[in-house]
Amino acid sequence: MRTPHLVYFADPMCSWCWGFSPVIEAIEQTFGTTLPIRLIMGGLRPWTTQPMTAHDRGEVRHHWEHVHEASGQAFDFTFFDREHFVYDTEPPSRAVVVLRRRGMATGLAALRRIHRAFYAENRDVTDPATLTALAGEFGMAAAAFREAFDSQTVADETRGDFAIAQSAGIRGFPTLIAGLGDDNQYSLVTHGFQPGSRILPVLRQWLGKPAATPSAGDGGTCALPGD
Repeated sequence: MRTPHLVYFADPMCSWCWGFSPVIEAIEQTFGTTLPIRLIMGGLRPWTTQPMTAHDRGEVRHHWEHVHEASGQAFDFTFFDREHFVYDTEPPSRAVVVLRRRGMATGLAALRRIHRAFYAENRDVTDPATLTALAGEFGMAAAAFREAFDSQTVADETRGDFAIAQSAGIRGFPTLIAGLGDDNQYSLVTHGFQPGSRILPVLRQWLGKPAATPSAGDGGTCALPGD
């Protein structure tokens, strides 16, 4: 892009991204096409195969409580009554990629919807049947969604998103960066959750003086394994 824009690295099963979801929506509503957002799936825990342990559930619950307190976003804590749940973030990421092909605004809306389904409705967004039903809410026929979802092309595109995040040095989500053109010069807006009251003024100031470096600081993140 040759104009000011944002790149948003997120994951459908990142609780801090769910907390940050209203901020991204506020950016869309406030700036519209003046400040387009490119969504990239970060790859929080893709291809996980082992079920969550009791220790895992305790750690995740602790994160959810912090996100709820910081953001006010709804959580259904009956999720922690599930047994043998495999926290594989690749399937919902792939579903977002399918819907993102209908336009970046649709991709962002799909991310919000999958977040809500997982966190506030306790739906299994690792299940293709659940994802197919959610895609239907965007007017996508079940057969068309499953054909795209199961395709090697979409699997490769999703893997490509993860690779972009890794090559950019992104180690946690949400991460929002800002750019001015095609020269790959980007500045950090935030690494981690920040409220809209901090993010929106920073972006307004940056758009008024695009040579400035936008930064709202660091906040709570869903970190990649090993961090």
